[in-house]
Amino acid sequence: METIPAYEIATATDSKIVQTAVPVIKKDRFVILDCIRGIALLGILIMNIMSQSQPHFFYDSMNLNQPLTGPNFYAWAIMRFFFEGTMRGLFSILFGAGAILLLMKLEKQKEGLEPADIYYRRILWLLVFGLINAFVLLWPGDILYPYAIAGLLLFPFRNWSYQKLLCGALFFLAIATYKENSSLREDKKTITKGRIAESLDSQKKTLTGEQKEDLGKWKAFKERSTAEGMMKEADKELQKVQGKSYLDIFRYYRDIIMRRQSFGVYNFSFWDTMIFFFIGMALFKTGFIMGKSNKHLYVAIAVVGIGVGLTMNYFVLQDDYYNRFDYLKIVEKLYFNHYEIRRVFQTLGYLSLLILMYKFIPFKKVMNIFAPVGQMAFTNYLMQSIITSVIFYGFAYYGKLQRYEIYYIVAAIWVFQLVFSAVWLRYFSFGPFEWIWRSLTYQRFQPFRKPRQEKIFAEYSLT
Repeated sequence: METIPAYEIATATDSKIVQTAVPVIKKDRFVILDCIRGIALLGILIMNIMSQSQPHFFYDSMNLNQPLTGPNFYAWAIMRFFFEGTMRGLFSILFGAGAILLLMKLEKQKEGLEPADIYYRRILWLLVFGLINAFVLLWPGDILYPYAIAGLLLFPFRNWSYQKLLCGALFFLAIATYKENSSLREDKKTITKGRIAESLDSQKKTLTGEQKEDLGKWKAFKERSTAEGMMKEADKELQKVQGKSYLDIFRYYRDIIMRRQSFGVYNFSFWDTMIFFFIGMALFKTGFIMGKSNKHLYVAIAVVGIGVGLTMNYFVLQDDYYNRFDYLKIVEKLYFNHYEIRRVFQTLGYLSLLILMYKFIPFKKVMNIFAPVGQMAFTNYLMQSIITSVIFYGFAYYGKLQRYEIYYIVAAIWVFQLVFSAVWLRYFSFGPFEWIWRSLTYQRFQPFRKPRQEKIFAEYSLT
């Protein structure tokens, strides 16, 4: 989300650096970053809308009350096979790259502690926007809050070499993989101990205090993990959200959001985010993300990354589908959780493919269509929450659509944001939320409307 506006340069006045909006030469813009960011931003909606439009259990799984074949199956399979986790990974990589780009600019323009002051003020305001997105716009899956938490730690690493940053990414990947497999082992232990206690209980044998606790955990696990239990929990969520008032929905999501922004961040989001932030910082320092590396390297990473990622996905989805999304059966068969490893491979593969495509003029022209969306990524991300909240909560479409029908709404939002972003940036230097965020960061109102000479360069910057 760290986007450098299209027409910003710094000039010296009275020994102080001031911000001014005038045209810059095209080479000063990293348009490729905006293009990939725009694609990732639109792609994120493919996943997010699955939790915003129906009970969250159906994000990974299919609704067993709906057809599991035909359009619903293809909507689920395509989302999980090609997109789940990868668009967020791309977005996180670009945030890391954008953080380095911003800090480099600030340290050239400012002296002393001012770069840190501006950077941390920017991140803290991002945290506030994340809380608003989660609690006010009612999106429990908000990423701005965990981005801000992780972003608070990036500043000390800004001068690390790309080698050290990649080692840091591997360190966080190791922790994330360890944590997700620790969770898997705990679930397996719950199943094993619970079944022993259940067997003893069925034989009318006296259970110890520990065995009673094991039996209670096992029963609770079964209730929420079997296909039948998942559907019961989904029905409960449906009753608490569908057709309810804003205040009722807020009360329901409040505790869920607090758990996700505390335990969820510690247990998953923080480590997940730091992996890709560090990768993005490293790839910016090498020039890889701007297309400056050897083409053969991009080809190799694209082939290996996408190939390995999709292969891993295939076996995971096969187990999910044939077990009818029964988590209990899936856990019993699963011996190693490679979610984060798969995401790293597949995300880097997609990133390399997009950079390769950008090197060819026909693809470049198509990808440039997404640059305005990427330049207004902050606005468009929040706008997606606003639009979907109005549709699914305001107009009470929550839980009423088939899985494939939800993607008609995705397509409509994509078209709207592509058109809106392109038109908006013809007249304004920033998206509306970017302008608010930037004004809060610099503690003064920033130039908003483009001067006449900027409009002349508007289309040039995207060609």
